[in-house]
Amino acid sequence: MHMADALLSPAVGGAMWVATAGTIFYCSKKVKEDLDDRKIPLMGVLGAFIFAAQMINFTIPATGSSGHLGGGLLLAILLGPHAAFLTIASVLMVQALFFADGGLLALGCNVFNLGVFPCFIAYPFIYKPIAGINPTPLRITIGATLGAVIGLQLGAAGVVLQTVSSGISELPFNAFISVMLPIHLAIGLVEGLVTAAVVSFIWKSRPELLELTADTRPLGDISLTKVIGALGVAAVITGGALSWFASSSPDGLEWSMFKVSGHEELEAPEKGIHHTLAVLQEKTSFLPDYSFKAGDPEAEGLAETGSWPAVDSGTTISGLVGGVMTLALALSIGFLFRKRSKTA
Repeated sequence: MHMADALLSPAVGGAMWVATAGTIFYCSKKVKEDLDDRKIPLMGVLGAFIFAAQMINFTIPATGSSGHLGGGLLLAILLGPHAAFLTIASVLMVQALFFADGGLLALGCNVFNLGVFPCFIAYPFIYKPIAGINPTPLRITIGATLGAVIGLQLGAAGVVLQTVSSGISELPFNAFISVMLPIHLAIGLVEGLVTAAVVSFIWKSRPELLELTADTRPLGDISLTKVIGALGVAAVITGGALSWFASSSPDGLEWSMFKVSGHEELEAPEKGIHHTLAVLQEKTSFLPDYSFKAGDPEAEGLAETGSWPAVDSGTTISGLVGGVMTLALALSIGFLFRKRSKTA
């Protein structure tokens, strides 16, 4: 679901940047009005956890493809949709700028597809009516699974529409969508189960968090120390070690592109905004594709063992550094709005 710039025309990429910027502005205003200060640390640690979780691609059996957690629905369940959207935007911004995961022209599309659909459609219209303010393990599982599937289907359709509207790649609508939707249905089922597992764990630890968030009420004096600590440990372990076990199979988007065009990646135009942004991204991404740059002395003898799992120091450092950067960015957003609300 992390689109590359090669799929997009400047017009479509720019239009989606505008749409995403507008959504960020709207969410910023809502968070400024409604953010519970006690959720700020949760924003940060959840951002780090989602960054780490997105590094782990899981194999989709019998397809030759893989997928990874999107995380938008999980964030919305625990933070509410507006803070969740700002958090997923933080994750994707760090990924694009510093790890070259997703293009800079495509960043608006990626934030929109992975943020708007789960936070503002799947959460309020699917998950919330099912689980609501009186969740149970069964309701959580059904709501999370259906919500994840529908959110990811809408996101996959968004990728197809944005690509076809751009008209710079040879990916016809019918053929492209006929492979994108089924593979992301499978990915959505896995994401739904993972989301349900995490939410169920937190529900058992602090059921008030889910109930108060669903009812948009302040958290009061409930303690989130154990929840934040557990998510922090999970982020470190996931990004630092479990990322070694990520599937090497192409993700759902790459797999779909290969099925339609015979290529997992397409060449971007060598001139204009595509070239400019590619040069910029090359300068800002110090760990491209979550590994050391070619020729870095740190990469010599440390990259891979040649066996599974691929024990890669670059991957470990990427998971830990990226998690810290996302944590810092999400915390900064939260504290910025807290400061403004108190001085208003």
